Amino acid sequence: MQNAEVLVDIYQTRGSKELPLERVYRQLFNPELFLQAYGKIYRNDGAMTKGTTSETVDGMSLQKIHNIIDLLKQERYVWTPVRRKEIPKDRQQANGKKRPLGLPTWSDKLVQEAVRSLLEPYYEQKFSDNSHGFRPGRGCHSALKQIARTWTGTIWFIEGDIKGFFDNIDHMVLLEIIQRDIHDGRLITLIRNLLEAGYMEDWRYHETLSGTPQGGIISPLLSNIYLNELDRFVEDTIIPAYTKGDHRRIKPEYNVLTHQIESAAKRKNFDEVHRLTQQRRKLTGGVPVDPGYRRIRYIRYADDFLLGFAGPKNEAEDIRERLRGFLNQELKLTLSMEKTIITHAADDKATFLGYEITVTKSETRIAKNGRRIPNGNIALLMPQKVVRQYHDYYSKSGKIVHKKELIVDTEYTILQRYQAVLRGIYNYYCMAVNVSRRMNDLKWILETSLTKTLARKLRCTVTEIYKRYQVVTPEYRVLRAVIERPDKKPLVATFGGFPLKRIPVGRDVVDFSPERAWFSPGGQRSEVVQRLVAGKCELCGDENEPTEVHHIRKLADIDRPGRRPRAAWEKIMSARRRKTLVLCSKCHHAITAGRHDGPSL
Repeated sequence: MQNAEVLVDIYQTRGSKELPLERVYRQLFNPELFLQAYGKIYRNDGAMTKGTTSETVDGMSLQKIHNIIDLLKQERYVWTPVRRKEIPKDRQQANGKKRPLGLPTWSDKLVQEAVRSLLEPYYEQKFSDNSHGFRPGRGCHSALKQIARTWTGTIWFIEGDIKGFFDNIDHMVLLEIIQRDIHDGRLITLIRNLLEAGYMEDWRYHETLSGTPQGGIISPLLSNIYLNELDRFVEDTIIPAYTKGDHRRIKPEYNVLTHQIESAAKRKNFDEVHRLTQQRRKLTGGVPVDPGYRRIRYIRYADDFLLGFAGPKNEAEDIRERLRGFLNQELKLTLSMEKTIITHAADDKATFLGYEITVTKSETRIAKNGRRIPNGNIALLMPQKVVRQYHDYYSKSGKIVHKKELIVDTEYTILQRYQAVLRGIYNYYCMAVNVSRRMNDLKWILETSLTKTLARKLRCTVTEIYKRYQVVTPEYRVLRAVIERPDKKPLVATFGGFPLKRIPVGRDVVDFSPERAWFSPGGQRSEVVQRLVAGKCELCGDENEPTEVHHIRKLADIDRPGRRPRAAWEKIMSARRRKTLVLCSKCHHAITAGRHDGPSL
C-alpha cells in the first residue's frame, strides 16, 4: 500500500494552477484511496439503492476493492450503464415536471468517488471565487452572502438560464478542457468511458452522446470544470470591458447643500444646519446613471448564474448577447433568451436560489442612528410562493387537512417530521429580511396540519391535542411528545421552540483546504473502515475468514414495533446504534438467506 504522503507530495509539486497533473491514474492502485472513498459514501441514502445490477453497498469487502484495482491496472474496468429514473422536480409543486436521475452501481460509485477525491483538490484552486455550487465549504448561503455584501448599487439583474445543461454537456469539449490540466491518457480514457457508458430506462439501453449522468458522484465536479470556462470568460472579458470609473459622480445639488451645511456649521448656526440636513436627506448622493461609471458583478451556483450591472439597459442587453454567443460557440450550450431576464433592480425582483433579490430604494426612511437609509443596498426576500406551495401541499380544497400517510407513525415521529420541515425551511431562508413574517405564516400551516393529523390518529378533537401536548415555556408555546425510557434519558420531540428571526450572515461555512482533501497522514480512517480492516467477524468471532460488511438502510427497519422476537444480529446492531456489521462470509450469507439465529446475548 502506498504511503499517504505520496499523494500530498504530488499535489504540492504538480498540483498548482500553472502546472498540469501527471501520472494520476496510478494513484487509483492504492487500496487506501478506496477505503477512504467507502468510508465517505457508505452513509449516503443511495448506497443501498440498486442500479442496473443487484449490487449495493451491502457485502462490501477488501476483496472487492482488490478486484476493482486489478481491473484498473489492466485498464479493463468497464462502467455499467446507469439506471435512469424520473423523479419530481419539487414535491410541493403539483405541475408534474420531472427530471432524470441516474443510479450507478455500487462499484461505479466507489470508483467515481476515488477519481473525484484525486481531482477535486487540484481543481478547487483553479475554480473561481464566484462559483459556489457543489464545492467544499461553499453553498447557497455563501453565494447569497456575497451578493448581499458586494452588489450594492446594482441597477439591472441578468438572470442566466441554460437549457438542459446536464443533458447537453458536450463530451469532446469537456475532455479537451480536462486534457489541458490532466496529462494522463489512461485517466482521460477512464473518464471518457464513464461519459459514454449509457443508461437503462425501462430495461432498454440508450447511448449517452452528451451530458453527464445526474446522480453520479463525480458529475458535480465535471459540471464545475465545464462551467469554469464561463466563469473565466465573464471575469477575464466581460467584467474588464464593462468596468469604468472609480466612483459615481455626486449630484451638483447634493454638493451645494453639503457646502452650505459646512458653512452654517462654521458660523455655528445649528438651526440652519438642521434645516439643510433635513433637505439633503431627500436627495441621493450619487448620480444613478453616470456615463462615466460602470460596474458588473457575477455569481454562479451550478448551472444557475446571476449578473448585477450598474449601467444602461442597452449595455445589459449587449452583455446577455455576448454570454449567449460564448455559450453557443465555445461550450455548445444554449442560453434560454426567454428565461434569461433583465430585471430592474429597484422596481422588480430577480429570482436566484429560491430567494427574491431586489435593491432598496427610499428617499425619506431614517435609520436608528439618525441617518437616512442608503439607496442601493441588496435585500434578500423569502418569496410568498414558498408559503403558497406548502399551503397547497398540506391542504385540500383550500383547507388545511391532516396527512393520512403519517397516521401509522407514532406521535413522537409525527412531531419530529413536522419539526424537520419547519426547521429545514427556516434554516434555508434565515437570511431573508422578511423571514419572520413568512415563517410565522408557514408555521401556522404546519401546526394546523400537525394537530389535525394527531387528532385523526388518536380519534379526538384538535382542542384535546393542544391540552395533551401543548407546553408553555417562558419564551415559546410548543407541542411536545415525550417517550419515557427506563434507565435512559427520555426521548423528546418538539414542534416549534426556536426563534424565527433573521440571520443576515446565514449559516457558518468552513473554508476548504486542498491539503486536507488528500489522504490523512497517519492513516486516519472512519470507524467502519477500521472494523473492516481488523478482519474479525462481529458475530462468531472468526478472524481467519475474509470479512464483508452487512448494511441495512436504517435502524428503524429493525427497531420498529411488532418485530419480535428479533434475531441476534439485529439486537447487536440496535444496541450499537450502527447500520453496519462486519461479518465473515458464512455469517453474512446466513443472514441474507434468513437462516442465522446467532449467539445468545
